[in-house]
Amino acid sequence: MSFGYLLVKLVLKIKGEKQSWSQNPIDYQKKRKQNIHTPNKWLLYGCSFKSTKIGKNKITNITPKNLHSDFLILYCHGGAFVYGPTKENWKMLAKVARKSGSKVWMIDYPKAPENTIETITENVYQVYQEAVKVSKPSKIILMGDSAGGSLILTLAQRLVKEQKELPNRLIPITPVVDASVSNPKIEEIDKIDPILSINGVLSANKMCVGALSLKDPLISPIYGDLKNLPPIHLFMATDDILTPDQEIFVDKIKQNDGDIDVILGEGLPHVWPILPIMTEAKAGIDEIVAIINKA
Repeated sequence: MSFGYLLVKLVLKIKGEKQSWSQNPIDYQKKRKQNIHTPNKWLLYGCSFKSTKIGKNKITNITPKNLHSDFLILYCHGGAFVYGPTKENWKMLAKVARKSGSKVWMIDYPKAPENTIETITENVYQVYQEAVKVSKPSKIILMGDSAGGSLILTLAQRLVKEQKELPNRLIPITPVVDASVSNPKIEEIDKIDPILSINGVLSANKMCVGALSLKDPLISPIYGDLKNLPPIHLFMATDDILTPDQEIFVDKIKQNDGDIDVILGEGLPHVWPILPIMTEAKAGIDEIVAIINKA
């Protein structure tokens, strides 16, 4: 455990992050105080950017000054479907753009509880439809963290179902794969997870699901069709309550002869590649860039 992670854990404790995720219902309005819908040049240092609208999404097109890759990365941020993006999302994306020399689209999608998962996923789908007009699907990479990781998985499942051209690969970072968070192993990990807790995650998922079941594939991709998906590079963490479901997801992908690579953060928490000042996060970003460069 790096000194940087020790500092992050201390800050999380002082901020009461774990406590905030232990509330039912989760205080999503308070969480939204972290929102940054329009970045500034300091958050996206080394990149130019412009924003546009696609459906209900705000899309920020991030272009590094050293653009040399023909890949387009479509990124869905986390935030339990109810808030985001945050400064950590923007800073991470700027690093990925600069280091890979690739363009990135930040998808700031509509949020629950004002919108249900049906509206959210439909809007993310609309972004992909626009992206393939400017980039070949083989040159598109889907990336997302937490709830955003779920959204890129359900998008890929829809594309397979509709027999559309698929993106090059998927990079889900500690995604929500089962919104019911009912795996009995989760309670034990809840004791060591420094960020998430079952009550808050379940509360946010219920705000998003609308009339559907929490195990509907639209919000829980683990219950969807896992055949014929693009190659998956899954970032997991040992100290994350979402990991037990991700382990089942990995097994199911393998049973369906899927191509999945797991990058495990030992002793690390939810969304660890996005957290600030940690050497482990830097290593995670370098791994993401390596995946893009080898695609």
